[in-house]
Amino acid sequence: MATDPISILLFTNTTVRYGVEEHILQLLHNLDRRFFRLHLACPAELGELLKADLPADVEFSPVEIEGITDYAGARGLFRILREQHIQILHSHMFQSSMFASPIAWLAGVPVVLETAHVREVWRKGIKANYVVDRLAGRFVNRYISVSHAVARYLVEMKGLPERKIQVIHNGVDLKKFEPSVSAPTGMKKALGIAESDPVLLVVGRLEPQKGHHVLLEAMPKIVRAVPDAKLICLGDGALRGKLTEMTERLSLQNAVRFVGFQSNVRDWLAMADISVLPSFYEGLPLSAIESLAAARPMVATAVDGTPEVVIHEKTGLTVAPGDSSAMAEAICRLLRDPVWAKQLAQAGREYVISEFSLEGFAQKTQEFYLESLRMALPRVHAGVEQQEAQTQPDEAEAGETDEVSDRGALSGTSRGIGFGPGRMRRVASSAARSGETGNPN
Repeated sequence: MATDPISILLFTNTTVRYGVEEHILQLLHNLDRRFFRLHLACPAELGELLKADLPADVEFSPVEIEGITDYAGARGLFRILREQHIQILHSHMFQSSMFASPIAWLAGVPVVLETAHVREVWRKGIKANYVVDRLAGRFVNRYISVSHAVARYLVEMKGLPERKIQVIHNGVDLKKFEPSVSAPTGMKKALGIAESDPVLLVVGRLEPQKGHHVLLEAMPKIVRAVPDAKLICLGDGALRGKLTEMTERLSLQNAVRFVGFQSNVRDWLAMADISVLPSFYEGLPLSAIESLAAARPMVATAVDGTPEVVIHEKTGLTVAPGDSSAMAEAICRLLRDPVWAKQLAQAGREYVISEFSLEGFAQKTQEFYLESLRMALPRVHAGVEQQEAQTQPDEAEAGETDEVSDRGALSGTSRGIGFGPGRMRRVASSAARSGETGNPN
């Protein structure tokens, strides 16, 4: 018996395109269409930044909820959830989930998920007691944490139930970051950098979190040791003016380049000799995974999930956050010993291949979706098992695991399913919906 794909809406309330948004794009590109029908809802401003890279079969809806009193934005999301018969809402970051999760509950969405991407160290005062997080969490079935460090934060600081949380590491397209890729001809020359100059690359928003000022403080010591060393800052943000002024104050104009946001990160990594991540906090940094995938030696701060990728003296070097002297010394160690640096980078690539592949990330996420739907629809389970026993897979599908094939049968098979005392939600198959509406399509 054929079943309809599960309808999933990915939601973010942000307006900029950086790591979280790339994570969402990865899901939209790599989830299995045999099991899922995909939708994206986000502010129109972000939609413009993403549209060139959105898969053609993803249905996009512009939605922005500007605050708790933005009833128009809330109604817009509610309408989409109902009209598109969304079965799983997956919000990214708490700022998105705190609005979307209660709305999804009201709209009768069976499964409400949230991915926590980072430790929210910026929260102060009443926001740091996490009462709102725990209240909003009542509407969330389960959480994905991008690292074990973030999972600990959710349990120990936010007080969320550990049983609701599963760690799924980010992944990258390993083919995209092949170490054999060369930088485009003339790339260094266009920046006024000699071909023989060693290049340090930092990829990240120019925001306080990323710690660019610490790396700039380290640069005079690095330049004294390696006079031709150059630093390229890839990204844009609110601190660009201040960081430019700092560069001038330290007389580093010849050594530092700010190149703004660039989508072709692979080419910049191909040009780099060392990748640097001086952040004060991270969830699980995609830039570190991409750097190691490209076999670039890595120096990073030992914060949150970063040491789950950059393992000190095994896949790279780590230093304490905010320590410019230690940062300079670590970078100089790698510049002085390029053979050892290359060995670390190769070990890093092998580690990323085994632990952070895009295929593994997508597979674990879709298994999480299907498992979450099973848990939310317990009364469907017996019927699904009976259906599976009567269904023989096609020869073309024989290579698929039983687990994935079984879970795919969950889509759109239930009606009038109970979700707690005094409350019912309806999940109908599209065939049933067509019959009810008179629309054969």
